[in-house]
Amino acid sequence: MKNDLVMRIAQPKDRQFIFSLSPRLAHVAQLSWHSDIVMQKMQDAYIDQVLNNIDQPQLTLIAEINYEAVGFIHACSHHDSISEELCATIPLLAVAKSVDRCGVGSALMKAAEEWAKAQGYRLIHLEVFANNDKAQKFYQNNGFNPETLHMVKPL
Repeated sequence: MKNDLVMRIAQPKDRQFIFSLSPRLAHVAQLSWHSDIVMQKMQDAYIDQVLNNIDQPQLTLIAEINYEAVGFIHACSHHDSISEELCATIPLLAVAKSVDRCGVGSALMKAAEEWAKAQGYRLIHLEVFANNDKAQKFYQNNGFNPETLHMVKPL
């Protein structure tokens, strides 16, 4: 399947596909103190905010197999919270369920890393929901290491 994979810069027409993956992104959070409706609303608003923030260097790629969109990644500039240096961040990455564990996510990550290096960044940052063990393993397999953990307690 990897040989058929093509990546291209996202176009305005790709918004519908990107938002079609929003339920997958919202579902993986598994936060019992937030309803599914609240999580979906948050995820849709977050995608909209990220894609509309054009005031910084950024890249949105669509992965296609046989001209069908199967995944996307969005990378942009970010200030590291520790060093304050400009680095890259990946606020959004999702693939269609039909291509889970087929290398699409890793190929998208590699392309985002190449973009970040071309920008001259030393670090690439991302956040992942604490309950999303599958994503954490994926990111660790792609060379990422945990740095901080944001914790919440329902009252």
